[in-house]
Amino acid sequence: MSVSTRHPAPAAATRRTSAPPRDDDARAVGSRDFAFDDRDFRRVCELIRERAGIALADGKRDMVYGRLSRRLRALGLRSFKDYLDQLERDGGDEWQAFTNALTTNLTSFFREPHHFERLRQELAQRAHAGPLKLWSCAASTGEEPYSIAITACEAYGTLAPPIRILATDVDTQVLATGERGVYPMERIASLDDAVKRRYFQRGSGPNEGFCRVHPALRQLIDFRPLNLLAPRYDVAGPFTAVFCRNVMIYFDKPTQRGILTRLVPHLADDGMLYTGHSENYLHAADIIQPCGRTLYRRAGAAA
Repeated sequence: MSVSTRHPAPAAATRRTSAPPRDDDARAVGSRDFAFDDRDFRRVCELIRERAGIALADGKRDMVYGRLSRRLRALGLRSFKDYLDQLERDGGDEWQAFTNALTTNLTSFFREPHHFERLRQELAQRAHAGPLKLWSCAASTGEEPYSIAITACEAYGTLAPPIRILATDVDTQVLATGERGVYPMERIASLDDAVKRRYFQRGSGPNEGFCRVHPALRQLIDFRPLNLLAPRYDVAGPFTAVFCRNVMIYFDKPTQRGILTRLVPHLADDGMLYTGHSENYLHAADIIQPCGRTLYRRAGAAA
């Protein structure tokens, strides 16, 4: 999860002056730097749902406090009410910081490896089909699109395969990390040694302990922000593969259906949607149909 720069905490806790905290929040407020009650939490839930489609459960209250309190410190505000009032009144760049703080980015290289084996097979079958487009639509810090790029290089046997990869995310901070392509060495520790040698450059001196993805991989990928809740996606398909994995679990069924309605038209006729292991779309069988383990095709084209 991307966060803002830490700032020293105030010496004493501050309480909201406009209204006393509810009894069930009093103990928590007393041990925190900022006033944060049920009304504040509900406002945060409503705003992030409207902004990014994320449905926060009650159990995320501490997470919300921990992540957004950094924004209060950065802005010199005294309470969550003040922060949320300012956010709704002035908005601007702070909306992006608010969204960045509350999006969760859990990813790794070659997560759910069966997807990349299937992608390699699909690309190998299209070796003479001309340039292909692939899309990682919840790219996070870049491990997924770089894994797609490595898979394409392996399928075609070259560092310059005839593909373009679009990598998008609502969180601009994690996209910047992906675009840099620099990771701690432990992020690639589980990869095959031959893969590490071919596709990563080990840092030295002040960069000891870090690695950079091979520049050829970076040349295959376009990183840019995109909100899956947008009414339309300004992307240039059609895409042979769309990776939309482990992001729909944060949305309710109607929101999932709306996203699929906008996403699936960007699939090529024989394109495939790669989804997360904990996601299923039985409620959207008229839009997509399963064609393998957490794999889908456009409804009517599954055969």
